[in-house]
Amino acid sequence: MISAGEFRNGITIEIDGNLFVIIDFQHVKPGKGAAFVRTKIKNIVTGNVLEKTFRPSEKMPKAHIDRDDMQYLYNDGDLYHFMNVESYEQIALNSSDIGDSLKFVKENEMVKILSHNGNVFGIEGAMHVELAVVDTEPGHKGDTAQGVTKPATVETGAIVHVPLFVNIGDVIKIDTRTEEYLGRA
Repeated sequence: MISAGEFRNGITIEIDGNLFVIIDFQHVKPGKGAAFVRTKIKNIVTGNVLEKTFRPSEKMPKAHIDRDDMQYLYNDGDLYHFMNVESYEQIALNSSDIGDSLKFVKENEMVKILSHNGNVFGIEGAMHVELAVVDTEPGHKGDTAQGVTKPATVETGAIVHVPLFVNIGDVIKIDTRTEEYLGRA
């Protein structure tokens, strides 16, 4: 159990059977009345962000999130297969459980499988990846305005907006959290 007075950014808590991570918190001591803790919490499963206030003495269960390193093997339709490289145990997850979290992950790459009490709810890939561009329109001569981008499809099938000078076959760096082009590899 953790009290609201002990909240810090990144702590995972359980409220009414849902898992939340604390994004922002503020201890408020008004001139009149009792102190309280104002928070922004994000539902880990749905991604919804809520603003909620707590009394500093309120206690709630601290959720323990397991982050297991696994290798993404392949997908066969609706199932995505992963393997623990230490025990060689394999698991298969539905596409509904994964969403678009494998957007920038190639086969045989390592990912972190996130679970709570044995229930998998998410996958974390690397923060930055290097992928080859497989399809994009050629840049036209004279298109030199600052900040102009074009869509490009990378080898995993994801679409990223890149500068006009990027061509098919180029290997580019991508920030997977913001889906932004970072530069050539």
